[in-house]
Amino acid sequence: MTAFPDSPRTAADWAAYYQLRYRVLRQPWNQPPGSERANDDDAPTTTHALWRTPDGSVAGVARLSPSGPAQGQVRFMAVAPEWQGHQVGRQLLQYLEAAARQQGMTELTLHAREAAVGFYERLGYAVVEPSHTLFGVIPHFLMRKTL
Repeated sequence: MTAFPDSPRTAADWAAYYQLRYRVLRQPWNQPPGSERANDDDAPTTTHALWRTPDGSVAGVARLSPSGPAQGQVRFMAVAPEWQGHQVGRQLLQYLEAAARQQGMTELTLHAREAAVGFYERLGYAVVEPSHTLFGVIPHFLMRKTL
């Protein structure tokens, strides 16, 4: 099996998708299970992506949702620590950018953790302004990219 981004399709895919979101984005900050989910995750306009390893396990996840006319927002980008630095995040973002173009979006925004700003800048995103501080300790920055 070749590793690639795809959409979750089965109940097992969805379970692995949310488990990775929780493990990377919430558990390290002692947030409760369920905090990795968003109210609009099930919206028909939301695009979910997962990245499978050659053995079929999930190493990365992300989602895209419309946020305005011709604008989308990338959220919940998470790559398993053991897969960081292996192009997983880049491929997930490229997958979501292609989906955004197919949906007629011309601009994407995201709120990047301070540690991830350089990653997004290398992929063409620019910092707009400081954003929120998650859990009182994780500074975020609003970033934007024209597609």
